[in-house]
Amino acid sequence: MTLPLEGLSAVVTGAGRGLGRAEAMELARLGAAVVVNDYGQPGRDGSGAASAGPAELVAEEIRAAGGKALAHSGDIADFARAGELVRLAVTEFGKLDILVNNAGILRDRMVFSMAEDEWDSVIRVHLKGHFNTTRFAAAHWRERSKAAGAAVYGRIVNTSSEAFLAGSAGQPNYAAAKGGIVGLTTSTALALAKYGVTANAICPRARTRMTEDVFAGFERPDEGLDPLAPEHVAPLVGYLASPAAAKVNGQLLVVHGGMVAIVERPRVRATFDSKQDTFTYDELDALLTPHYDGRPPGETFAAAEVLGLRRA
Repeated sequence: MTLPLEGLSAVVTGAGRGLGRAEAMELARLGAAVVVNDYGQPGRDGSGAASAGPAELVAEEIRAAGGKALAHSGDIADFARAGELVRLAVTEFGKLDILVNNAGILRDRMVFSMAEDEWDSVIRVHLKGHFNTTRFAAAHWRERSKAAGAAVYGRIVNTSSEAFLAGSAGQPNYAAAKGGIVGLTTSTALALAKYGVTANAICPRARTRMTEDVFAGFERPDEGLDPLAPEHVAPLVGYLASPAAAKVNGQLLVVHGGMVAIVERPRVRATFDSKQDTFTYDELDALLTPHYDGRPPGETFAAAEVLGLRRA
């Protein structure tokens, strides 16, 4: 039986542990050759002997299971290293077909307490990191499409977050970066569609090393798979990377605990027209103040209800 991703190659960033590892393993299980990226470098064990870095350990797992995998240890927020990562996949596997952007960090703090470097580092790793790899992958697909005179195969799966959708109060840097990733995704989806490439974003909820403090209050079940296990997320990534998802483009999906929710695009709630060339303060006061007086207290553009989504 032919596997869904047979003959395709993939890059997964931040794949040395947690969510990225589960995604890389799933893509390999579905037949893809995978470049496993992680920032962690090879080191030394307790005896002083050389030890593999997290990316190489996951690549070894994939190869031990009969799959194809290479490791890349590098910071994808570095423009040059991101280009090196994409070129590695093209050089070793002949082409790149799938890009899964997962790498990220947390530096949680309230906005009035956040340091500049806490803001900059999160934006750099998440948003710039997503852009860097996307830029080089997009150029690869465009060049291939122009050379072939036809569409090629390309899939991008980006990682946003419910923190962006719900407006997480203690994560202004993270929420901003994840919102930016959605904008990058929809822009990329429109720009690359003519080349045969789709770009989608997921909002996963998973218990990983990065989120262990976030989900500290969520107990693990005594039996069965943890609802916050990364293995709940990986199958959706595999699907979005597959030929079956050719018509899924520019979408945002929430996924966790055996549930997938498709997030609706923003809708215009109300419009108001000026009675002259431009609005006056008094006219806006007369129109907007009664409108917001009739809205629920505390309601904002954020969709906090997504945090209550559960498997039925």
